[in-house]
Amino acid sequence: MSEGTAKRWMAARGWQPFAFQQQVWQAMAEGRSGLLHATTGAGKTYAVWLGALERFSALAPVDIAQAAPKKEANKPPPLTVLWITPMRALAADSLRALQEPLPDLAPHWTSGLRTGDTASGERAAQDRRLPTVLVTTPESVSLLLARADAHERLAHVQLVVVDEWHELVGNKRGVQVQLALARLSGWNPRLQVWGMSATLGNLPEALATLVPALPPRAPRRAKPLLVQGRIDKTLQVQVLLPERVERFAWAGHMGLSLLPQVVQSIEASASTLVFTNTRSQAERWYQALLEARPDWAGTIALHHGSLSGEVRGWVEAGLKAGTLKAVVCTSSLDLGVDFLPVEQVLQIGSAKGVARLVQRAGRSGHAPGRTSSITLVPTHSLELVEAAAARQALAEGRIEDRHTPRAPLDVLVQHLVTIALGGGFVPDDLLSEVRRAPAYATLADNDWQWALQFVRQGGASLANYPDFHRVVPDEDGVWRMPDARLARRHRSNIGTIVSDASMQVQFVSGGKLGSVEESFIARLKPGDVFMFAGRLLELVRTQQMTAYVRTAPKGSAALPRWSGGRMPLSNTLADAMLRQLEQAERGVFASPEMRCAQPLLALQDAWSALPTPSRLVAEVLHTREGWHLYLYPLAGRLVHLGLAGLLAWRASQQVPNTFSIAVNDYGLELLSAKPVDWPALLPHLIGEATHSAVGEGLEAEVLASLNATEMARRRFREIARIAGLIFQSHPGEQRSSRQLQASSSLYYDVFAQYDPDNLLLAQARAELLVQELDMDRLAQTLQRMKGQQLSVHTLERPTPFALPLMVERFRERLSTESVGDRLERMVQALEVAADDTMGTHLAPTRDTTHWGLHRDAPERTARTRATRPRRGRHGF
Repeated sequence: MSEGTAKRWMAARGWQPFAFQQQVWQAMAEGRSGLLHATTGAGKTYAVWLGALERFSALAPVDIAQAAPKKEANKPPPLTVLWITPMRALAADSLRALQEPLPDLAPHWTSGLRTGDTASGERAAQDRRLPTVLVTTPESVSLLLARADAHERLAHVQLVVVDEWHELVGNKRGVQVQLALARLSGWNPRLQVWGMSATLGNLPEALATLVPALPPRAPRRAKPLLVQGRIDKTLQVQVLLPERVERFAWAGHMGLSLLPQVVQSIEASASTLVFTNTRSQAERWYQALLEARPDWAGTIALHHGSLSGEVRGWVEAGLKAGTLKAVVCTSSLDLGVDFLPVEQVLQIGSAKGVARLVQRAGRSGHAPGRTSSITLVPTHSLELVEAAAARQALAEGRIEDRHTPRAPLDVLVQHLVTIALGGGFVPDDLLSEVRRAPAYATLADNDWQWALQFVRQGGASLANYPDFHRVVPDEDGVWRMPDARLARRHRSNIGTIVSDASMQVQFVSGGKLGSVEESFIARLKPGDVFMFAGRLLELVRTQQMTAYVRTAPKGSAALPRWSGGRMPLSNTLADAMLRQLEQAERGVFASPEMRCAQPLLALQDAWSALPTPSRLVAEVLHTREGWHLYLYPLAGRLVHLGLAGLLAWRASQQVPNTFSIAVNDYGLELLSAKPVDWPALLPHLIGEATHSAVGEGLEAEVLASLNATEMARRRFREIARIAGLIFQSHPGEQRSSRQLQASSSLYYDVFAQYDPDNLLLAQARAELLVQELDMDRLAQTLQRMKGQQLSVHTLERPTPFALPLMVERFRERLSTESVGDRLERMVQALEVAADDTMGTHLAPTRDTTHWGLHRDAPERTARTRATRPRRGRHGF
């Protein structure tokens, strides 16, 4: 096959190759590896796939004839291309795309799919002979490496393609891929590796993470190539604007006030994807759409990861066939599944990141030259600013960076057992191979020796238990796994995906109240008080997966229920928001979204100030609840949680006090029953916190402010499962989260008491700091706060930015109806005060693209901060 053949194949379909596609073909013909970064739907798949067929379809039969017996010469080529995808839905779709040119360009090639959804009959056929191109997942690649004949079956692999590399590079599944690539390149030093992505910010680092270092004595190859596909493809970001501007918005509702506009938008399009950020939100919106349009039953569907593979397959087929009018989904349909019939994408709420916004927008117009469009559906007024910021960041080409985890020992331990099953290993040789994986490039000798001893005997505290003597050296010094029972158990648990869990909340007397996020309970210490199920509760103890509580004394300071922190505001989007607010502070409202949000922002500026890159805004308010501090770093809820705990802890060191905490993506609230002179204390707290922002000082303070031991214990469960200490399932069995936590807690306690230097304990603490507390970003935020001008404002009433934080607290102790009633009364009172301040009332303009102030109102209201409101006691 020649390049001209590929061009003719494309021309027969009315296509012309883009310059970046031809660049990839040329690089692959030269034997080079690389990373292709191009717009979603621009033709990345055919750039790499046609290059693979040009490079290998003619070579593979010759290689086979030389390497295989004569009776094998007429059979299809062995496994030549491994195509790795992060999701099963994407795997099935990729296989269909790869099969299309095979009859014309490589009829002697076979193709297949191997994921968790693959039927047993197909698996059995693959066990006898793998296809020439196999589309699979990271977990299934590890399973192939665990076969005793792994070298024989995989040694002919010439090319590994990693699709949607941005989805893997920053997590442990990506580390699995790195280790697999290091092994395959050791078997075939000429192995080519290509990654594909549309949403990466740190491209050189992503390329270096993908392509493994060359093994010793490997033939010299050209430097890996970064190819950026630039084509004229339009990405439109639109926003459904509310008919009435909420100057006092509150986060946390589902955005259903815009349901009529959403229904109208779906009605006007032949097919729509409606993305949500959570499964519960997807379920609620699906039901709301059916209630609004019962006639759509059967033509709209729901898609998320908890549904069966059969249901998901039916939905995906309906999208491809164009028989479904709309699908409400989560990230389960984020990645490059090719749905040509989809005309539009709706995003309920903020996407919380630019990369996620681009990825979801690309589900529409998923073909070269077609316009991709996404319409944002804000769930509260501040998300209008997020929408404007997202469009600005997108126009400037700002995409979030992703970085590989550094030397996770649980993944290394799993890999050692996998390779011991896959033919065995010699430690010194395997160490050189492992260090070619970028995640382990700086792996310390001591850590390597510890990992070897851990798989050999379970470490110092488990040496007497045969189940942990998993890998042992034979008489030739090759480390193998001789126990068939342990081998079956390992194969059934390969992988790094660990499901989330919730905990039951139960009175010590026996009554059950419901379930709450495990990540929230893990932050509490016995004696802490929180709101749940309309009650003020005191945590007594946690045992396995149950939080035992009792009724707290009336008036106790409480922590709010921490919910929804798994998708915090990205730093890229947060920075763009600050720039938008800086423009608004200067009176510039350049987009429809910012003009729509102008009444809220003008009022915030009048009563307090707008946060900007150079200004840190703090607000102090005294109500009958106590003394409030509101702070707006705009750093995302994970950072704000750690920052709130740190500031509360430092304040209590000055004067003993108890604080309630509330956080959202924009700021934090500290509430105390005792008076606190925040204007005098806050500069000192920020200065002291920033002084320790580098090194272990900050880590120690943050850990002291939280229940770090319990949080690390929960994090250890994931590590223990990956490292093979506990087993998510035995063959034919599925263990509950309660059983898993009981097992992991036992190991945690044993290690803490008898093996305190166990490196898995250290890893649990390190992951807690990086993943749950985002310590790097917290340190950066503190450094930024030090350089900002602190602007402290004493309030008479909550500002538009403060109200959402206040609602975060009190909605947990009230029923939904009570929250609505109380919020309505508060907003009515605040609107009256706002009208008095601004001298105007909200009204719709004739321009239906946005809603703003009356024509006779000034574009930017003069500030009133010169005369500070006096402190009052109001019953908000």
